[in-house]
Amino acid sequence: MSSRLHPSALSGKAPGRQPAAAAGFEPACVAHVLDDALTANARVYAICGLQGSGKSTLAAQVAALARSRGLRVAVLSIDDFYLGRRERLRLGREVQPLLATRGPPGTHEVDLACEVLDRLHAGAAVRWPRFDKLRDTRVVPSRWAQVEAVDLTLFEGWFLKTPMQTAAELVAPINALERDEDGDGRWRGYCNAALGRDYPALWSRLDRLLFLQPPGFEVVADWRWQQECAMQARRPSRQAMTRAQVERFVSLFERVSRQALARLPQIADASLRLDASRRVVSAANRQ
Repeated sequence: MSSRLHPSALSGKAPGRQPAAAAGFEPACVAHVLDDALTANARVYAICGLQGSGKSTLAAQVAALARSRGLRVAVLSIDDFYLGRRERLRLGREVQPLLATRGPPGTHEVDLACEVLDRLHAGAAVRWPRFDKLRDTRVVPSRWAQVEAVDLTLFEGWFLKTPMQTAAELVAPINALERDEDGDGRWRGYCNAALGRDYPALWSRLDRLLFLQPPGFEVVADWRWQQECAMQARRPSRQAMTRAQVERFVSLFERVSRQALARLPQIADASLRLDASRRVVSAANRQ
């Protein structure tokens, strides 16, 4: 069985005719992603995609298929390792106010993520954190997920293996938020330094990387807005973001997202190209 992802094998339909990822990827696509992980002997298989790309959906589908084959599977997200609100507020006071917002590089507990992945890779029993996004805090340790041992770990996140930028690339603001709220570049400089200093240790724990490649950054705000509407429909009592708030939120991730779009097709072991409706239109493997 080949570990290569072939676009003709992702679906019995022509490329571009698959359902949107938000409703689930085609079973043939899910099967080939799992086969890609197993054939590559990847104990930790990473799925990277920008906000709203369907990475959590795909990870859940792959995990369900793996379990149906008798495999023991753990599904983690880099979001599980956010710094708590108290720690981020401290960063906001001591470094730059934008660091109080979770998500960009520099707002994760990377050492803990490395420790958890090491134990999972070794087949050891492990507990790992969960983050309550509604309360903006890490779940208490007594409620952390726990497994004895797994055959496969799926690790998903929005900027996995994205390299840092050069100092020259940081000079000009990339959007209005950077211009108005990070005029001296302190926030983007801190995030970029963390990306180059802290995260490579985590990336080294990822045996194989699949990139869900969108047609461009421009679709991300629409995708994130669709997510917000879906979450609001499921939880009518929650305080939803407005479209303007979603646009601002997405702009916090624009710089690193554009870096991911430019660099990950050459770094990822495999890529699935998506259209604006999150349908798979082609697949590629790094030679």
